Amino acid sequence: MEEMLQVKNLSKSYGNLTVLKDISFHVKKGEVVAIIGPSGSGKSTLLRCINQLEKADGGEVCVCGQTMFSSDESGKAVYSSAQILREIRLKIGLVFQNFNLFPHMSVLRNVTEAPIHVLKQPKTEAIETAEKLLKKMGLLEKKNSYPCELSGGQQQRVSIARALALHPEVLFFDEPTSALDPELTGEILKVIKELAKEKMTMVIVTHEMAFARDVANYVVFMDGGFIVEAGTPEEVFSNAKSERTKQFLERYHNG
Repeated sequence: MEEMLQVKNLSKSYGNLTVLKDISFHVKKGEVVAIIGPSGSGKSTLLRCINQLEKADGGEVCVCGQTMFSSDESGKAVYSSAQILREIRLKIGLVFQNFNLFPHMSVLRNVTEAPIHVLKQPKTEAIETAEKLLKKMGLLEKKNSYPCELSGGQQQRVSIARALALHPEVLFFDEPTSALDPELTGEILKVIKELAKEKMTMVIVTHEMAFARDVANYVVFMDGGFIVEAGTPEEVFSNAKSERTKQFLERYHNG
């Protein structure tokens, strides 16, 4: 199966604070990888490095066969050309924790803005795609509304539609339900489950353990900037080898 994402020995520090140490994992086409772990374990920083929102210090990241950066002899990350980085950026989508919608734009314009200006899609085509995606998200009737008129769950569904409008090869979610009231969490998880059924390649940072167990093909448990344990949901949730993993999951098993 084709590898969509390869992360090898990724490291990242802020001054003397090392936030990612020697992170390695890969994602195959159509797979869902869940990244779990306590707050401050480096999960969001990892996503930000892969999405070019932060610069890594060392290691290697390849997206759809293109190298974003690799290490030189001294172990320092050397990034590819601006052209290749742009091509990679167009292959990945990121859904943020806090929606990040443009407040002054309607729902429809939030979804069509990047396809028109970044992909240079004709406006009619961009609107047609956006309307299909909004219909899929159960939000077509909200296309002329503004973000402030929507619930948190609706805003997050718009941000998922916006990410999908760029036809990404890999879709990343950074704690997609953490800013939502518990009763709105289910509607987002349902959308992600549907995407998983459609074999969308996804990497999801989540604190929803039952969801990670049900939807992921592969689970990565991070703590203190390291990958402590990784494997199938069965291996990580039912047969964890590391004491730290067992301790972290105890709350979930007892919840």
